[in-house]
This record gives sequence, C-alpha cells and structure tokens, in this order.
Amino acid sequence: MDQNKLRHISKAITWRIIASTTTFLLALAFFGDDAQAIKKATGVAIAETILKMVLYYFHERVWFSVKFGRKK
Repeated sequence: MDQNKLRHISKAITWRIIASTTTFLLALAFFGDDAQAIKKATGVAIAETILKMVLYYFHERVWFSVKFGRKK
C-alpha cells in the first residue's frame, strides 16, 4: 500500500479515536454522579460516531454533486 494512503488511513483512525474519546469524556462529565453514567456516555459516543460518519457521507455527496468552480 502507498505510504501516503497508509498515513491518511492512520490519521483518520487516530482522529476518530480522539474525537470519540472526547465525546465520551464530555458525556461522562454531563451525566456526573448518575449510576449509569459510563453506560450512557458509551451510548452517546457510539451514537455520535455512527451519526457523524453518516452525516459526513451525505456531506461529501452534496459537495461532489455541486460544481463549485469545477469545469464541466
């Protein structure tokens, strides 16, 4: 595999880990002393990961279909 592609894949994975961990910790702080805080924060982090991947896909599709400055 091309080194640049491997670097981009690695960067995408590490960014997703950082983003989801941040969301988990933020949700954990919001749920505070709730007995189910870890379970709820985990649910929020998983939902956030899935939802953002879906939204990013549609975002990319819109940008691909719009011809901002592209020649035909």
